[in-house]
Amino acid sequence: MSLTPDRAGFEQFVLARRGALLRTAYLLTGSHADAEDLVQTALIKSVRHWRRIADHPEPYVRTVLARESVSRWRRRRWRELTTDEMPERVDAAPDIEAREDLRRALLALAPRQRAVIVLRYLEDLSERETAEALGIAVGTVKSQARDGLAALRRRLPGLDDEEAAALPGSPAF
Repeated sequence: MSLTPDRAGFEQFVLARRGALLRTAYLLTGSHADAEDLVQTALIKSVRHWRRIADHPEPYVRTVLARESVSRWRRRRWRELTTDEMPERVDAAPDIEAREDLRRALLALAPRQRAVIVLRYLEDLSERETAEALGIAVGTVKSQARDGLAALRRRLPGLDDEEAAALPGSPAF
């Protein structure tokens, strides 16, 4: 069976970038299952526009990921219950614990702040690229990043710059 060039290009993109897209989606959602669903949705929405975006698809797919994440949160927030206490965990290594603290702190941010922090610092996009991905102004990216980082610092007072830099895929706060 011969694949059309468009389909082959899309499949190559998915094979090459699936891991990175899943990582971004996980950081946006905090759940592996939700991350997989988010990536699936983003790819379904992106494939329709493949001919137009085939030369440089990643910014478009990231934009869909970020926007769909915020939309999903808005649709689901009234159904979810939050708790102040996390269930006890089985013995975890210190860096796993720090990563979990960072994950919880990220999830505590407002969806737009979380999207800005993930795209700007964990995905290493510029302020302009982050603004384009989210459809907001560069000034909004700056203020959301400032407020989001301040909130993370408040939630993670014991996490100094050296420890933060040691976390794989995390910015130095």
